[in-house]
Amino acid sequence: MKILDIFSTATEGLRERKFRFALNLIGILIGCAAVTGLISITQGLGDEVGGQLEIFGPTNIMVIPGRIQSQGIILQTFRWRDLEVIDTVPHIDVATPIIGDKYCYYEVRGERYFAIVYGVMPEYFDIFKSYKVEQGRALARSDRAAAVIGSLVAKPRGEDEPIIELGERIRIEVKVGEETREMIFRVVGILEEIGGTFGSEDDSSITIPFRVCQQLYEVGGEFEYIAASVDEMENVDFAKEEIKDKMGDSVTVMSYETIQDLVAQVLGMIEAVLGGIAAISLVVAGVGIINTMTISVMERTREIGVLKAIGAKSNEVLLLFLSEALVTGFFGGILGSIVGFLLSNIIGNYINMPVSTSFDLALGVTCFAVLTSALSGLYPAWRAANLNPVDALRYE
Repeated sequence: MKILDIFSTATEGLRERKFRFALNLIGILIGCAAVTGLISITQGLGDEVGGQLEIFGPTNIMVIPGRIQSQGIILQTFRWRDLEVIDTVPHIDVATPIIGDKYCYYEVRGERYFAIVYGVMPEYFDIFKSYKVEQGRALARSDRAAAVIGSLVAKPRGEDEPIIELGERIRIEVKVGEETREMIFRVVGILEEIGGTFGSEDDSSITIPFRVCQQLYEVGGEFEYIAASVDEMENVDFAKEEIKDKMGDSVTVMSYETIQDLVAQVLGMIEAVLGGIAAISLVVAGVGIINTMTISVMERTREIGVLKAIGAKSNEVLLLFLSEALVTGFFGGILGSIVGFLLSNIIGNYINMPVSTSFDLALGVTCFAVLTSALSGLYPAWRAANLNPVDALRYE
């Protein structure tokens, strides 16, 4: 028998058993759709994180007062002497303190909104050049009751028009211990929208002068972060090691590459776990193929006997039945990839998450489906190929 005849006969056999073929096809389709959809969303998340990391800047360093342990980062605070130590590190152009992890409420037209507060010095905007001031200007050293607000503070989600314009005043309410405090700031700048899942924190921020933030939240000479800029990209690793040597293991030094590697490891683990969970459904579909093909061999025992009696070889019978599994896996893989891409895009649009679809992913999932189907159909096909033609012809 020619290869084309074998596949033609296999296709005809599947057509005669439409219901079983449909059940196997659906099983493979569901598995492939789950794998494709979950990996597409995870890869889209990875692409978004990579884009968000560009905002950090390749020559910038963020120093966190704590160390990473299995339970997370053990946070402490910095003092001015810590900033002075970092400022003396070779190749550091500028270092600046940041007061973070502060929150406030502001009220406009009777509506109450939540925002994140940062206390910074003017050098902050020199280091993070990716933060574009769309309207107005950045903070100046002479500013006191001035603020630069994020795009979501000026125009919260759900609003058709901005609720705060450049030059207007914003009254914020903060909690210090048991005391509630209020302070009015004039908006001198509105940041360009960063967007994305991770940029929403900066879009929802109110940035105020460092000294004013110290007084408002009564933090004294303590602050949460130190941001630094290195003169050249090739000197970033050297500057990181120098900071660790001078300050010991009690700090965590994060650079663009450090964060990128950390995020890649986490997303890789998530992708592997989700892909593995989804692949279980393909294994279940494979069990279904074994079951239905074993029954098919039993039903077609006389047909196998006739084929062998007229000269069909065992390997041709093996390939005939194996082809049925391959066809099931091929079409199930293609349809599953298409359905997976469609579902991932629908879910991504619903939760505002980017999705990464690629031909390589579809090809890989389809090949995996074909391989799973081939392995599942191998035993029934081998059993059919090894039937004795005389016994097969006598089978009732």
